[in-house]
Amino acid sequence: MGLTRRGLLMPLSAAAMAAAMTVLVTAVVPGAAASAGTSPEAPTSGAPTSGVPASAAPVPEAPVGEVVGAAPLPEADLSHHGYVSFSNGHIAIRIRSENLGPSDVTASTVRLRFSAPLAVTQELPYDCLRSGKATVLCETGWLRSGGGARQTALDLRPAGGPDEVIVRLDTVWNGGVRDADPKNNVHQVLAPATGDAYAF
Repeated sequence: MGLTRRGLLMPLSAAAMAAAMTVLVTAVVPGAAASAGTSPEAPTSGAPTSGVPASAAPVPEAPVGEVVGAAPLPEADLSHHGYVSFSNGHIAIRIRSENLGPSDVTASTVRLRFSAPLAVTQELPYDCLRSGKATVLCETGWLRSGGGARQTALDLRPAGGPDEVIVRLDTVWNGGVRDADPKNNVHQVLAPATGDAYAF
């Protein structure tokens, strides 16, 4: 059962929807419908057409994921590091989020996915919410380029009493910037129920 919080920034709500689906962004270019094997709609008016088959029309090349003519996105480098420990039925997670620049990030949302479902009742920080049975989203807020790190601390309880948990962490919303080095904000940690701290 998902928890909702008042006063959360819009990106966290948008991230909850994004976490439930994978969106593939492709370039929008003239003639793309024809090249994809679909037929363009027949004109509804008597306006003349060029008479050139769509398959023969030149298609400008563009990098995948970019719209032709769109302004380049600002660049930033989000980084999440910390540790996970698991003991006595509790998963302790500490996350240190920072922005290495060069652009500021107005908001970012960290997604935590667990190999085991979480107990229905959880005590979550104000800036975190549930997104499904085994997912938690946490808003980091504004991350200034080269500024101080934002700390997020969670104490979660898995359901069913597993002997270990796998925690997968990534950024599901980054304020619309292009991350120059996404590898330092995507992690996977295996934490046995020994109480040892495992860094990421």
